[in-house]
Amino acid sequence: MAAEKTIKVTQIKSGIGTKPKHRGTLRALGLRRIGHSNELPDRPEIRGMIARVPHLITVEEVAK
Repeated sequence: MAAEKTIKVTQIKSGIGTKPKHRGTLRALGLRRIGHSNELPDRPEIRGMIARVPHLITVEEVAK
């Protein structure tokens, strides 16, 4: 079985003042504060969450 691709998601802007759904999405991605990063599997569910808050995060592919 091939290893799953991984992506690194980093919060670059605050969730304060955003819609409650955006704050919930940040929390679901495992982000708590500006500068905090999390490595997640590159799956459609995760990509959908990323598409909801692209203005608050940066995404980079992790080579393993």
